[in-house]
Order: sequence, then C-alpha cells, then structure tokens
Amino acid sequence: MKPFGVLGGLSLALLLVTGTSLLLGRYDLAPSQGLHALLLPLGLGGTVDPALSTLISEVRLPRVAGALLIGAALAISGTAFQALFMNPLVSPGVLGVLSGAAFGAALALLAGGAWWLVQTAAFLCGLLAVALALWLGRRGGENALTLLVLGGMISGALFTAFLSVVKYVADPYNTLPAIVYWLMGSLALIDATALAWSAPLMGAGILLLAVQGHALNVMSLGDDEARALGLNVKRQRLFIILLATLLGAMTVVLAGMIGWVGLVIPHIARLLFGADNRLLLPASALLGALYLVLVDDVARLALTVEIPLGILTALIGLPVFAWALRNVHRGWRG
Repeated sequence: MKPFGVLGGLSLALLLVTGTSLLLGRYDLAPSQGLHALLLPLGLGGTVDPALSTLISEVRLPRVAGALLIGAALAISGTAFQALFMNPLVSPGVLGVLSGAAFGAALALLAGGAWWLVQTAAFLCGLLAVALALWLGRRGGENALTLLVLGGMISGALFTAFLSVVKYVADPYNTLPAIVYWLMGSLALIDATALAWSAPLMGAGILLLAVQGHALNVMSLGDDEARALGLNVKRQRLFIILLATLLGAMTVVLAGMIGWVGLVIPHIARLLFGADNRLLLPASALLGALYLVLVDDVARLALTVEIPLGILTALIGLPVFAWALRNVHRGWRG
C-alpha cells in the first residue's frame, strides 16, 4: 500500500474511533446529540441541552484529545529512539525522562503543591534526568550511542531511587495514595486549560519528529556514511533526542506514567508498514493515538470505577510485546 493510502486509512480510523469515544460514557449519546453538542459553543447547535454541550466540550473532548496527543507522543518518540539507537528494546524512557518526571511530580505532591506546580516540577525534572544522561555519555566517541544508553540507565535508576525515598517519607494515609495513583497513569485530570498550553507544544513536537524519517534512515547507515552524505550527525542526533525528550516529559506532566505504549506500538508499526522511517514515524503517531483512545475507553467504561490507564497498557502491552518479539526480525528489515 502507498504511504498516503496508509496514513489516510489510519487517519480515517482515528477519526471514527475519536467520534465514537465522544459518545460513550456513563451517559451515552446519539451521534446527532454529540454533533449538536460540539457545535453549541459556536452558536450552531440548535436547541441542544447545554448540559450535554458541557459534558462533551469540557469533560469528554479534553480527555479524548489528551489521549490522542499522549498516544501519538509516546509512540513516535519510542519509534524515533528505536531508530536512533538501532535497538528494538528502547522506549521513550531510555534516557531517564519518565523517571525524572515521575520524581518531580511526586516531590511536588509531597510538598503539597498546587497542580500547576506538580506539572512544572515533573517537566523540569524530566529534562534534568535527560541532561544528566547526556552529560554522562558526552564523550562516547565511536561508542556514543552505547554510552548514551548507559547514561540513561544510570539517570533513570538514580531518579527512581529518589522517587522511592519520596514515597517512603510520604504520609501513608493521604500523600502516598495520591502519589501511587498518579504514577499509575490517568487522563481524568486533563481539562481544557491543560490542553490549551500543552497541545501546541506537543503538536509541534510530533510534527517536527514526524519529518525526521530521512535523517534517521541516513543515520542508520552509520555515522561515517551519514557524514559522507552531508548530515551533521551530532547535531541531528541531539535535535531528535530533545524532541523525543520534550514529548516524553509532557506525557508524564499530563497523565502520569503510562508505560508500554512507546515500546509496543513502534514494533506493531514496523511489522505493518516496514522499516522506512519516513512512513514509520507518522504511522506510529497515528497508531499510538488510536491505541490509547481505545484503551482509555476500556479504562473508563469496563468497570463502575475507572481503571488506571497504566495498568491496562501494561496488561495489554506485555503479551503484544512478547508476540512482536517473535517477529521482530521482519520489522527491522530495511
């Protein structure tokens, strides 16, 4: 199938799933009700009950939009990191950004900070963790990628240890449950205000990363070959790392720790669409967005209480990843 056909098919599927998700909930809506409710704030909704418009525009729409952004961000950053490090076991947290962001948020929760302070601390500590990994691997020479991965392991382990200290000293009756629940991941706290400042950043990061396919294809030939073809390898590698880091940190800021999406979806995308990063990156973003919207539907509808999203992504991701590993050689053929 041609690239435009693949991306068009995924976009159509994503549109249909998104529209259906807006209608599903404790109070199901007919398609006409959902459409009119979306149009009401624009003065085009006719006589729709304002409560339905509020339900759609202020509750369901921000949540579904958040799932789209977070799923796309995790999937495309995982795909970029796997291509950059040429390693099928790499995920968006390879340089410690997720551990750092989790520690920052937990520390702010321990201090009793407002929600904006929790988000800011998560973002800054995520960047700090990656800066530490880059500093540890700064003189890798020919082994630059290997040292970067090792630096990420050290940084991630360090901030995971810091997180354990925060959990140990937290009040076990109030603060600790809040930290643990947040770390399990949820889209429940995403609202229009959070989307207003995060969506432009994440959207720009996803788009910029989606057009790095040619550069990643060239770098997969090796540093010497890439330089011979006119690519500034060091600068390009740093740019891709910064974009993927920004996206990874933003997902934790919005929804806590949501694992396995950035590890599993790139493998599924490779099996479906091949190893050409020019197609693989945008296809992974669309597939990740589609996947997380569906999983979030299950999280909020399967039981009478909402299931933490991180639990579901782990339960689904583990068997899917085991299956993908059995076929990993197919997806990594050029």
